[in-house]
Amino acid sequence: MELTPREKDKLLLFTAALVAERRLARGLKLNYPESVALISAFIMEGARDGQTVASLMEDGRHVLRRDQVMEGVPEMIPDIQVEATFPDGSKLVTVHNPIV
Repeated sequence: MELTPREKDKLLLFTAALVAERRLARGLKLNYPESVALISAFIMEGARDGQTVASLMEDGRHVLRRDQVMEGVPEMIPDIQVEATFPDGSKLVTVHNPIV
């Protein structure tokens, strides 16, 4: 199976998000890469489902809470930008202050 570099990046992100979901389910607090992966995967999957950019920008702020991540992580992530594939093409989704 041949994958483009972008497809490899998406697969790596999705895998990291799965690890983050499992750790969160076990009650562990997520670190920086896990938090970014989980929120980014949420945005990418929402885009594929046909949600709007505006709804993903808002809903992306409610994927994680402060008590679900390690100390200092929310301050390390002022915003997350994801180029996601929507039914009508690729668009950049920016989520400001994603961990509240």
